[in-house]
Amino acid sequence: MRHPRRLFAGVAVLALAASASVVVVRLQQGGSTPGSSAAAVETTPPGDLTDAQKAVRKREVDAVLARRSAAVLKGDVKGFLAAVDPKQPQLVARQRTLFTNLRQFAFTSLTYFVGDERPAPAQIAQYGPTTFSTRVMMRYQLTGLDAKPVQTDVGYTFVRRGTAWVLVTDNAIDETLSPDGHRQPWDFGPVAVVHRGKVVVVVDRGEKALGDKIAKASQGAVDGVRRHWPRPWNGAVMVVAMSEPQVLSILWTSGAGRGWTVAAKAVSLYDGDPWTQRQTAPVSSRIVVNPAVRKQLDQDLLVHEMTHVATLRLGTRAPLWLVEGIAEYVRAASIEDDPKWTVDPYRKTVRTKYLPSMKVLPGQAEFNADGDRAYGQSWWITSYLEDRLGEKKLAALYTDLAQHNTTQAAFATILKKHTGKTAPQLVAAAKTFRG
Repeated sequence: MRHPRRLFAGVAVLALAASASVVVVRLQQGGSTPGSSAAAVETTPPGDLTDAQKAVRKREVDAVLARRSAAVLKGDVKGFLAAVDPKQPQLVARQRTLFTNLRQFAFTSLTYFVGDERPAPAQIAQYGPTTFSTRVMMRYQLTGLDAKPVQTDVGYTFVRRGTAWVLVTDNAIDETLSPDGHRQPWDFGPVAVVHRGKVVVVVDRGEKALGDKIAKASQGAVDGVRRHWPRPWNGAVMVVAMSEPQVLSILWTSGAGRGWTVAAKAVSLYDGDPWTQRQTAPVSSRIVVNPAVRKQLDQDLLVHEMTHVATLRLGTRAPLWLVEGIAEYVRAASIEDDPKWTVDPYRKTVRTKYLPSMKVLPGQAEFNADGDRAYGQSWWITSYLEDRLGEKKLAALYTDLAQHNTTQAAFATILKKHTGKTAPQLVAAAKTFRG
């Protein structure tokens, strides 16, 4: 969601502090039987390995990775660091930080396995012919947060020394990783993890007070969503509010014309290679807060993003105006649950400033051209639909579109079925709605 000028009164603001974090990544150990075909790997240039030798190498490194994941689950820091190059104290320190971070999360399951090799000539020049740089897939499920396992990728460089594979670099091939699949919260500096009910908040270490404030606001936001989104949602969500701007590789600006600053975003997570095109609904999600606006973080912004989390698993085919319109509708409705607060200033601005120019249901072009206007128009259209249909039937429209909106013809049919209107008729009706 963008961070608009606040057009309504009285939302309690959290004063948030920020501190610096350092970047990094991760991994672990292995061995082979002397005299096996693995021995040939030690002296064969990487480009000359046979398929059989590559299979042996993969099997051996997978064994290292299996011990790595087991060490995390058992809390065995010695086992976790066993394969890390002891000659590199900075690498060991980063890996120790990674272990400490990971142990603060409750994993239902965790596995690492070799993905695809990523040649890194500079690493071969530095470490020799047995150097093996690869994407490593991390498949995991967080207890209480992820209904199913999700997958991310990290990049590691291993070298064979004697009968063991040693991790020598954990960031040399980062540029080859998926743009939004890696850089999880635990991949940077030390973190603190705060739990409040089913809400999990991740902040920088030393900022637990900040985490507590965000957790309290997040729980209030969950309650607001559950009051106004009639579909089942258990309220489980992770909010990442770290000072590190690269968590989950979020871009903090959007729009091509009068764009906007993204204050927070619900990031979708999938089970599968993060590089592949997503054909299925997301498995889980995280809310990531822009470090630059953390001091202005407020509950209504969290309501907007948590609405996205609540609707995410229904499907991803709903049109943009309804996706953002639902989130804005729930946000505004939750504010007005408290008789002391109102969105009347926002209502007036949308009615007088944004509605007269509305000619179509806002799509990507409209959001790119003027984010504030497109969000306001989407909220108004959705509020009109709620006024005519009620929240349950509005949710039914969203669900049908999220799952079955595959073509323009399908969209027109679904819209007519639920609203009795075509798209132009809906625009015209919304413009006459007084709000």
